[in-house]
Amino acid sequence: MPRPIIQELETYGPDRSDALSPAQAREYTQAMTRANHENFSVASRFLPRELRDDFHAVYAFCRWADDLGDERAEGDDPSRGIELLEWWSDELERCYRGEPRHPVFVALHETIQKHDLPQQPFADLISAFTQDQYQKRYETWDQVLDYCTRSANPVGRLVLRLYGTHDDEADQLADATCTALQLANFWQDVRRDILERDRVYIPADLATVHGLELEAMVRLTRLDEAVRCAACGTAALANSGLGKASGGLGELMPAYRATLHALVQKTWPLFEEGRQLWPVVGPRVRSDLKLYTLGGETVLRKIERLRYDTWTQRPVIGNLTKAKLMLRVLAGRVFGG
Repeated sequence: MPRPIIQELETYGPDRSDALSPAQAREYTQAMTRANHENFSVASRFLPRELRDDFHAVYAFCRWADDLGDERAEGDDPSRGIELLEWWSDELERCYRGEPRHPVFVALHETIQKHDLPQQPFADLISAFTQDQYQKRYETWDQVLDYCTRSANPVGRLVLRLYGTHDDEADQLADATCTALQLANFWQDVRRDILERDRVYIPADLATVHGLELEAMVRLTRLDEAVRCAACGTAALANSGLGKASGGLGELMPAYRATLHALVQKTWPLFEEGRQLWPVVGPRVRSDLKLYTLGGETVLRKIERLRYDTWTQRPVIGNLTKAKLMLRVLAGRVFGG
């Protein structure tokens, strides 16, 4: 289990970040990367050895920025997330002034210097995570895409810079892949985002077209979770009426499936567009791009096999599937596919 950021703040939070040596900082970011397990591999075994420390540093920055808005002690004011992200932005400024203090930025400073990484992608990521603190709903598809330009696309552009690619066309194609990956993550995590963060990334206008009332979906998700909770006894459920209320999932499910179907269909073309990047970049970065893309496409296919019900179940890429994807990419690398 990765150590929660809320605990890391005790040692490396505001006014408590005693600088580590570059070697210690690299060890810290490496350990952090390996401790986190996600559907999309973070630093695959295809990465050139000389770039692994750089990828660990960029990943650790993203992980901290993402978690700072979400991880807070019980009873903390919601504005605490914004305050922590402002602090993270200040630490980024310190890093670009050549005064890194936090271990993530000590490691990242070397990466920035080595690859001449611009500051804007990092600032955009912080901007997106700050937006998460006050915007919990999205009215239109375009609003969701705009969020992705700051929550996902900067990562792809940074990856290209790490591989030495500086090209506007490549950036745009990487944007398509990163947006598609972010969207696939949204569609598989609808329930989790509601329960853990009170966030809904399904655009309201598209949901309305298919008859899905989003706030009813949110309310029923919470009621259903209460019913599932092992701590709730049978008598308590009978008195609360939650069991009857949770049955509303069945009534809304056709509208939910129709909405998810539409969203998945709008996501596929972005993956297809991003595939055009593969022949543009060198063979070293191509393998990892393929692995990310195939992972995201696998999530969409799993959603399709679930008949678009990610409301009551979450598609997961298991270790066997990951191994098959890696073998597929490796075969393409060896045989030129």
